[in-house]
Amino acid sequence: MSSSAPRGPDRMVHQDYIVRVRYSNALPPPPNPPKLQDIPNDGLAVYTTPKYASRIARDQPLNIEADAELGMPLDLVGMPGIFDGDESSIQAPLTLPIPHPHDRVLLRPLSTLGKPKFSDTGVSFLRRTEYISSYTSKSRFESTTSRSLIDNVGNKKKRPSHNIDKESPEYIKEQVEKSFQTAVQNLKNKSLARHPTKKNLQLVDAYPLLPDVDAFPEAGGYVTLKFVTNPVPPSESYDTRLENSLLVPMVPSDEEAAMKEAQKAAYEKDPDSNPPPDNTIEYEFYLPETNETAHNFKRKFDILDNDHQSADLYTETSGAQPCFRFKRVRAYETEKSTGNVTDKYDEEVVIALHDGKDGRLQKGAYYYPLVQRASIRPQRQKNIDKRMGRMVNENEEKPTDFMDIRVGDPDQNEIDQRNEFRDYPYGKDGEEDADGEGEEVRESVEDNLSPNSGDD
Repeated sequence: MSSSAPRGPDRMVHQDYIVRVRYSNALPPPPNPPKLQDIPNDGLAVYTTPKYASRIARDQPLNIEADAELGMPLDLVGMPGIFDGDESSIQAPLTLPIPHPHDRVLLRPLSTLGKPKFSDTGVSFLRRTEYISSYTSKSRFESTTSRSLIDNVGNKKKRPSHNIDKESPEYIKEQVEKSFQTAVQNLKNKSLARHPTKKNLQLVDAYPLLPDVDAFPEAGGYVTLKFVTNPVPPSESYDTRLENSLLVPMVPSDEEAAMKEAQKAAYEKDPDSNPPPDNTIEYEFYLPETNETAHNFKRKFDILDNDHQSADLYTETSGAQPCFRFKRVRAYETEKSTGNVTDKYDEEVVIALHDGKDGRLQKGAYYYPLVQRASIRPQRQKNIDKRMGRMVNENEEKPTDFMDIRVGDPDQNEIDQRNEFRDYPYGKDGEEDADGEGEEVRESVEDNLSPNSGDD
C-alpha cells in the first residue's frame, strides 16, 4: 500500500496497487491433418446461363409503387359513347384480328423455339414391338419381301443412271427442239398448257412468238427514251400529244466534238487515270400545237387507214406545201444510256399482239429489238457551263422555235438498210464476224443514232 502526501493538514487518501498477470492459453493442434474441400467452381458458365438470372430475379423482391390508376391513366373524354353507358370502345373485340403473315413467326409457342429435336424412332438396330399402330416409318422400307423381288414384279424396268451435261450443245439443241414440239401441241390442244405455278389457271388464247422483220428501221432496232421529269405541265387528263412528239438530236459544235474526241483518245490510252468519254446526246423536244395535229400525224403512219395518204390530214401550210407544225418545248440531255446492237435481244424487247385480221401479218405476238435504252432530263449542265464561262460559242445557232414536218415514203437507200436486217438480224458484217462483236455494224448503228446522221 502506498499513501500520498496529504493535501491538507487534516485529510489522508489511501490507494491500492493493482498488478495484471497474463497467462498463456495456447490451443492444442488439430487431431487430423488439413485436407482440401470440394467447392464447385464452374467459372463464367454459372453467370452466363439463364438459370443464374432467373434465380436473381426470384430472390429480388419487386419494388412497384403503383398509383391509384396502376400506372395507366385513362382519359375517358375522347372515347365515344362512354358517358352513355356504351363501353365497347374500352373493351377487347369479340373476334380476334388476323395477324399479319410477317408476325406469325413471333406468335409461335416456346416449345417450338430452339434447335429441332429429332425423333429416335428410326434407329436401324432396334426393332419395333408395336405392330398395331398408325405410325408408318418413312426412313426404312419395312416389308418381309425383298426389295429386288418387288422391283422385278410387272413391267417396271430400272433406268440406267447417266450424267447429263446441261451445258453441252447436244442437250441444248434437244431441249430447244422439244420446246417447239410442246408449243405445237399446246396450240393444237389448249387444255394441255399448264401454268408453272398457278395450277388453277386455264389458257384462253395463245399467240406464236415471231419477229416482225419488215418493221426494222435503219438502225436494226428501236430506242426507248424515258423522261426523268414530266415534259408537260401537270393536269387531270392525259396529254395525247406526247404520243406524237419529236426528239431531234442536236448537232454538237466543233469545240464540243473536239473535246469529246480528246476525252475518248485519253481514255483509250490510259483508262485508269482518265474518266470515260462523254457520249451523251442532246435533244430538242417538240410537241404538236393542237390535239388535232397529233391525231392526224398519227394517222399518217397507220397503213390500215384508207386516208393515210391524203393531203387533207395536214393542218398547216409552209410556203406552198402542207405540213404539220411542231412547237419547241425545251432541250434535253441524256442522263443514262445502255445497250448496243450486239445485245439488242438480250435485255428487253417490245412485244405487240396482232390478231391477223388486217391481212398484213398472221396472228401472233411479234417482238421488236431495242438497240438502246436511255433516260433523258432537262438540260442543266450545258446552261451552267455557259453561265460560268466555261463554254462560250459565239457562232452557235439559236434553237428553232417551230418545225414543219412532212411525212413521205423511204428512199431506196433506207429500204436497202432495212432489208439487210431482214436476212441478218445483227447486220451482214456482224454475222460474218467470228468473235460475234460486230464492230462495223455497231459503228453503222451509232451513226444512225448519232445527231450527225442528217435525218432531222
